[in-house]
Amino acid sequence: MSKNIKNLESMDAFFNERADGYEEHMIKNVDGADKYYAILAGLLPADRHIDLLDLGCGTGLEIDEIFLVNPDISVTGIDLSEAMMKILWKKYADKKIIKSLIKSDYFELEFGCSNYDAVVSVMSLHHFRSKKKISLYKKIFNCLRNGGIYIEADYMAPTQEYEDYYFAENNRIRVTQGITEGFYHYDTPCTVSNQIGMLESAGFQIIDNMWNCGNTTILKAVKERD
Repeated sequence: MSKNIKNLESMDAFFNERADGYEEHMIKNVDGADKYYAILAGLLPADRHIDLLDLGCGTGLEIDEIFLVNPDISVTGIDLSEAMMKILWKKYADKKIIKSLIKSDYFELEFGCSNYDAVVSVMSLHHFRSKKKISLYKKIFNCLRNGGIYIEADYMAPTQEYEDYYFAENNRIRVTQGITEGFYHYDTPCTVSNQIGMLESAGFQIIDNMWNCGNTTILKAVKERD
């Protein structure tokens, strides 16, 4: 299980440094990456305009596939990496699907109430603790319109032992480096059952495990209509 990590890097610095090779790395090295972007896109409405919020949008690999399924989308993307978002912006400079790209911490940014038809997060949330995730899921629930959906495609732990190990390692390394706060890149995936429990805590009642490949899982949560 162990990782050979000498020093943690801040989240924005980590991804800024690797922006140019990010897409190739994801496709070659992440379980199911040749399939899950298209599968995620197929879970979104394809027959009407949708307002989409993408958390941790990066270079927009998921947006590429979503746009093929539904060209009538309007995307608001949030990411800490300016270098990654510049790549995304260049892809769609001649199109009108990008409503806004925001360089920010999505845990701190307000999403508003009932502003979006769908929210997606791809390979982003496996870096954070459960308490942080639940707070984010509550904001996602509130920002969705009735009947709206949240889709998360992410690296998830195969067992509770696996999850506990990486959280403990993260804590150990932080103590060693004297890190007390801030976002630093280290993978701390949770189990699928724990992820579902967090979504339930945020108010979602319809949650489905849509797809799995190795340690990659796609979850779909629906905000029920009143």
